[in-house]
Amino acid sequence: MSAKTKPGNYFENFHLGQEIVHATPRTVTEGDVALYTALFGSRFVVNSSARFAADLGLGRAPIDSVLAFHIVFGKTVPDISLNAIANLGYAGGRFGELVYPGDTLSTTSTVIGLRQNKDGKNGIVYVRSIGVNQRDEMVVDYIRWVMVPKKDPDAPAPETVVPDLPTAVEAQDLVVPYLPRTGHYGVDRSGSPYLWEDYVVGERIDHIDGMTIEEAEHMLATRLYQNTARVHFNQHIEKDGRFGRRIIYGGYIISLARAISFNGLANALNLAAINGGRHTNPTFAGDTIYAWSEILGKLELPGRADYGALRVRTVATKDRGCADFPYQNAEGKYDPSVVLDFDYTVLMPRRV
Repeated sequence: MSAKTKPGNYFENFHLGQEIVHATPRTVTEGDVALYTALFGSRFVVNSSARFAADLGLGRAPIDSVLAFHIVFGKTVPDISLNAIANLGYAGGRFGELVYPGDTLSTTSTVIGLRQNKDGKNGIVYVRSIGVNQRDEMVVDYIRWVMVPKKDPDAPAPETVVPDLPTAVEAQDLVVPYLPRTGHYGVDRSGSPYLWEDYVVGERIDHIDGMTIEEAEHMLATRLYQNTARVHFNQHIEKDGRFGRRIIYGGYIISLARAISFNGLANALNLAAINGGRHTNPTFAGDTIYAWSEILGKLELPGRADYGALRVRTVATKDRGCADFPYQNAEGKYDPSVVLDFDYTVLMPRRV
């Protein structure tokens, strides 16, 4: 093999404190916004209407928070998870500056934890990744952990360091990008009359709608966000893998769940935090995704009476509607239909 090609990192290639500057910063375009809408059908008004965004004190419509996450995440794949067996979870994620077409995003990561698994064939790598815009302003800052195989099973195990992960992002750490609101919020244009005051902790919402994943759409999204992981791209190899076929990129399911959640959470303007999340079962082309959400908490934002925050758990399922809210059994084992358990915080207008 030529020394000029990069085979991706294996577990033994990572070390604690390692800093990785990821290649190919990406300039966001109007085309990205159009393709995101075409792929996921997202209808959130602040990302759809420049006029509505202006009424909230923004110069123009920002891109969806999850689109920004996709772009920042995709930069990390060649160095962190090109050879990954699975992307296991997220924690401590914060969204900062809103992203607009014309902004250029780049990402750096730091290895904050390592743990070799008992069989000695693979291990868990914990990384903190930070995406910034062309002004070096933070747009996404999050932790994730992935299972990565060892190339050499006899390579010595590193010292085990498992980071202390936060269970949630506190209200005082959330970024509120909207100017203070003094007037009416246009619920007639937003798609729902329900604002922050109308949600109750413990409330569960069946979002009703389902979307079937097409192979071509998934492949387009995976290429679009430059997620080069072989488990998503290479059927020639994956036909001999665990499932015999390519699996759907986990971020694709996050975007579908976010888009589906519009029916019930239409005034959730943007994600402010990712408190935690797991991809609990694999998804494949042909699966139909549904979602339900639970309100885990209501947060008042320091110094702001015009916006509040909701902590939300959104659970996505495949080939099963959510009228009965499928989740976990008494032993904590996920229902086989559950493919995503996502705990996040959104900003929402209050009545003023």
